Amino acid sequence: MANTRSAAKSARQTVRRTLGNKRVLTGLKSQTKKVRSAFAAKDKPAAAAAVKTLASMADKAAKTRQIHKNKANRQKSRMDRQLAALG
Repeated sequence: MANTRSAAKSARQTVRRTLGNKRVLTGLKSQTKKVRSAFAAKDKPAAAAAVKTLASMADKAAKTRQIHKNKANRQKSRMDRQLAALG
């Protein structure tokens, strides 16, 4: 339990931020699974659309520092290489 008003406010802010971060990270994981399932099905149009969405989500997460910018770039690079190999 917080001892001061500022500590209580900080605890509330932490809860809100944690939920927001979890929402973004869970969305990224879900989108990655969609991309991988499209690759497994060898469905190039669906894979291309899923990769494009994943790249956008990763860039937004990196912009707000929810993931590191190098991680976002690495994910995009790997998915782009797999997409090129698919076609």
